[in-house]
Formats: sequence, C-alpha cells, structure tokens
Amino acid sequence: MNHPAAAELTVAIGSLGAIGRKVAAKLDQGIPGLCLVAVSARDAAKARATVGAYRRPVPVVPLGDLAGHADIVVECAPAEVFLQIAQPALKQGRTLVLISVGALLAHPELKELAAKHGARIVVPSGALLGLDAVQAAAEGVIHSVTMVTRKPPNGLEGAPHLVQNNISVRDLKAPLKVFEGSAREAVKGFPANVNVAAALSLAGIGPDRTTIQIWADPAVTRNLHTISVVADSAEFSFSIANVPSENPKTGKITALSIIAALRKMASPLRIGT
Repeated sequence: MNHPAAAELTVAIGSLGAIGRKVAAKLDQGIPGLCLVAVSARDAAKARATVGAYRRPVPVVPLGDLAGHADIVVECAPAEVFLQIAQPALKQGRTLVLISVGALLAHPELKELAAKHGARIVVPSGALLGLDAVQAAAEGVIHSVTMVTRKPPNGLEGAPHLVQNNISVRDLKAPLKVFEGSAREAVKGFPANVNVAAALSLAGIGPDRTTIQIWADPAVTRNLHTISVVADSAEFSFSIANVPSENPKTGKITALSIIAALRKMASPLRIGT
C-alpha cells in the first residue's frame, strides 16, 4: 500500500486507459510533492496487474470511491462515466483534473457544485497550446476565435456526427470537411475528438461564439489544430501537430499535459496563468 508523506498531495486516477496509465506510471516513478494512492478501471483485474508491478502498489477502487482516497482526482475516462468521477470529487471538496472538457459544457452545474463544496476544477491545456494567451486576451475584448482541426480519418471514425449524418471517412483520397459550427455543436458531435474545442471556448468567448472546422485528412499522420484569435489587445494564431497516442482519438501530449498540471500543483514555482 502506498503511504504518502505528510506534506504530499494524494492523487487518484480514473481510469487506466492510454492516458491514465502514463499518468499513473509517472506518479509511481516519483513527482515531488505528489503521491499516487488509488486508481480505477473498467477491467479491474488488468488494472490490479498493472499497479501490482509498481514500486508502490495502490488499490483499484470503483469510480465513485476515488474521491474518498485522494486530494486530487484525475479524470481520464470515457465521457459516458464522467459524472461518476466528477460529482463525488466535487461534493467532497477535491481538486478535479479532467480531460473530458466537453462534459463541462453539458453540465455547467458542476461549476456551482465545486463552489458550494470548496472544490476546484482544473483543465490542463492538453492537446492545445496557447490557452494562456487566450485567457489573457479574454480579460479585454475578444472579437473572434476560430479553430481548424485536421485528423487522420481513423481518428474520427464512429463519431456521433458522422454516424447521424451518414458521413463516411473510409478510403478518402482527399481532405473532407466533416463539420463546421460552434464549439458546443462540435463537442456534441465529436465527444472523443475535440475536447480541445471545449477548452478553447472556456478560455475565451464561450462555446457558442467559438467557431470550429473539422477535417478528415488522409494526408496527415498527426492531429493538427490551428487557432486564430482577434482581440482588442492582440491578433494571434498558433498551430500544433500532436502525435496520436495508442488511442488515435487522443494525442500523446494529453497525458504529458496532465502530468505537467499535477507537477505545477505541488511546485513552489508556477509558470503560466
């Protein structure tokens, strides 16, 4: 069993997919001021085998029990179980670090729940750089925020918007624009693909005024995001090409972003907003 030092912040992770495994392993290797104390996973037996090989094994617990074990609960699970992690964490006054940012648009009451119980919701920058600049610009007046996302077609297959509109992205020979609309609509149509759109909208002018294009592009091997912002303080644009993880819907940098956010919580020096 993992026994944290008195000054360490305890961390629980749900679940152990492509992202959660990397975050848990890094915590087990050691991040100053942080201690992994519990995990949750759909396949509990497989998870027990994974954490059993750690330097300091931890228990595998149900999603709803994570908050009872830790100061910080990291949500890196499928969107359909988001509330099973988020609600107990916030009701118990924990810090909730999440990747399912789109779920915040569907459940705005979670912000009030956090305020009521003295909890915090932390959204790492994930697959998107430049959120600090967008947040700074939002202290003034932002006129427009647009994002163009290009992904390998297999990273978009099965998205609700494609299924509902009978859009096929198989055997494409040229780029195909599969969506254009608001960030709110993008998150509904592509819940596993564009959490970056939700994060961008929350940092800036909201989900209804943030415009998103999504392209299935057979010529790309990385998840490409290009963002343009026009504000009274500055005009800027930035692009990022994320290497997909073993889950083609998620970039490798997402797990690293969570690790960086956790490290910041325990660090005496904080860089960035």
